[in-house]
Amino acid sequence: MPEDSLPVIGIVGVGRMGANMALRLRDSGYRLGAVYDARPETADAVAIASGAARAQTLAAVTAASDVVITVVSDDAAMDAIYAETGDSLLVGARGKLFINCATVTPAVHVETERRLAAQGGASLEACMASSITQARQGTLYLMVAGAPEAFERAKPLLEKLGSSLRYIGPAGSAAQVKALVNMVMNINTAGLAEGLGLGDALGLDLTTLREVFAQTGANSRVLETDGEDMQNREHDVYFSAAHAAKDSHIATALAAGAGLTLPLAQATAAQYDRMVAAGLGELDKSGIAELTFRGRGPQIEA
Repeated sequence: MPEDSLPVIGIVGVGRMGANMALRLRDSGYRLGAVYDARPETADAVAIASGAARAQTLAAVTAASDVVITVVSDDAAMDAIYAETGDSLLVGARGKLFINCATVTPAVHVETERRLAAQGGASLEACMASSITQARQGTLYLMVAGAPEAFERAKPLLEKLGSSLRYIGPAGSAAQVKALVNMVMNINTAGLAEGLGLGDALGLDLTTLREVFAQTGANSRVLETDGEDMQNREHDVYFSAAHAAKDSHIATALAAGAGLTLPLAQATAAQYDRMVAAGLGELDKSGIAELTFRGRGPQIEA
């Protein structure tokens, strides 16, 4: 498709994931019309790198774009960028497509779709089950929900961001699946930290222990991504402990709404809450090992 026939893209939320998505789309031939972030200095840096304008307002992003991608932090941030009064992406939204990639409560995606439909815009959730490297390479795994016609409209763009697209169903359903993905991932991360922490306390060689885990029922994707980092105390952020706490609570709230008690998910959420309370929320989720290895980390009351 010729470059001048591609939609112009705006991005709201250009932190670690949003910035790399912006660069990936630029490299794929898309023009970035505008970027916006709650931290102006972050938006400035991405604007320079991507060739986009740094929007001063949310409404300016909508005005400059055919498609707006949002990657914000939580429910409150989603409510704010789609506010029904004042500066908002809803201003001038008629005919435009909005793709929301944040991990937020499923009901928030449903409400966002309602607000956009009232203004003549289209909404799609595209929940990401990958990290920074995949965002830059265009190999994200994307779980998508919303109206089928919105999905078809977004598909060419999403195929530049992700190597695998899975359409789940109506608004909110992809967010439900993403909450469960992160719930199980977080439980696995906490369990691996405890296994390695106990191995260390027993005087076992952790490299050998990880190799044994990899060949047995203790194997997991988390072992591959986080095991060595836990051993070596290398917690550069790919997925923060603060986000792990937030996402764990989304899952436990869904469970409560369904009348279920999930003790492992609740215990994992409590561990990540301890990290946040101890000022460790901006470590990678692998930093949960700092709570389980003997002699590491702060002394925190359980």
